[in-house]
Amino acid sequence: MDAKTYAQQALDKVGTVGQVYWVACGGSVIDLYPAHCLVEQHSPSMESGIYTAAEFTALPPARLGEHSVVVTCSHSGGTRETVEACQLAAERGATVLAMTNNAGSRIDNGQWPCWIYQWEDATPQLEKPAGFTIVFAAELMRLQDGYQGEEALVRGIGQLDGIIAAAKPRVEAELGPRFVELCQSHDFLYILGSGPTFSQTYGFAICSLMEMQWQNCSYINSAEYFHGPFECTEEGVFYFLQKTGGATRHIDERAEDFLKTHTGDLMVLDSLDYGMDAVDADVRTYLDPIFFYEMNVSLRGVRGKAFDHSPEYRRYMGKVEY
Repeated sequence: MDAKTYAQQALDKVGTVGQVYWVACGGSVIDLYPAHCLVEQHSPSMESGIYTAAEFTALPPARLGEHSVVVTCSHSGGTRETVEACQLAAERGATVLAMTNNAGSRIDNGQWPCWIYQWEDATPQLEKPAGFTIVFAAELMRLQDGYQGEEALVRGIGQLDGIIAAAKPRVEAELGPRFVELCQSHDFLYILGSGPTFSQTYGFAICSLMEMQWQNCSYINSAEYFHGPFECTEEGVFYFLQKTGGATRHIDERAEDFLKTHTGDLMVLDSLDYGMDAVDADVRTYLDPIFFYEMNVSLRGVRGKAFDHSPEYRRYMGKVEY
């Protein structure tokens, strides 16, 4: 079953969708963020909210009910907080759509529809959670609001496979050595980004670097940089900017202009330098995060080899009680 069919089924069940809630943990909630932004910015009839699963169950939205669609994702299928969020949503009368890479897992239990996705390197972006949920969101809006951007989004997601395949070796060769050098000479770095891409700024920090590389770092929204964080900018402080080609590019450029004159340890990954200029500007804002995720994977891989630290290593996750 594809994203459009799931959207039609959800609408058939709900009637009129009042709210779409995107609920997951870690990398999974990051994958849902672009779809959340798409609905939030283009639907006049649907409210969109995005939650970490534990907070969703601790502080459920008051509107959660029979006119709500709750989209959840657990890559392993066994994330306790996400399963509990599905159960709460179902108890409140919401329509639940779950996603997992693991058929027959706790979340794929027959209580709600569950899409089983692949996670191989060759899997098209349209068949991974970020691409799937963008199309799901666009189809909901087309059916309910008359949204007309779906065709451009689907076309853009289709372009991503080629763009990413060409960009990954270039990023590894052109930015990888400098990234390793700066990680070796700095115990800490700041990562900046804005708009929907900020989801991958956050993800690069908490998943790729903190979880998978044990690299101390922090994420900053470029829009907030001048409202406090820039006071820590000085020579010798490492900054990594994810420069979107989308609607908030000017926000990243403002931060970049300041950083260029206040630290020598700045790296910039500009999506337009690596092929995203080929994607329709009207939808690039929502597709840049997918591009940045794949580049993050490449850079953590280069760092992992240089530090002899496989991204599979864990000290605590899945090994101790927590």
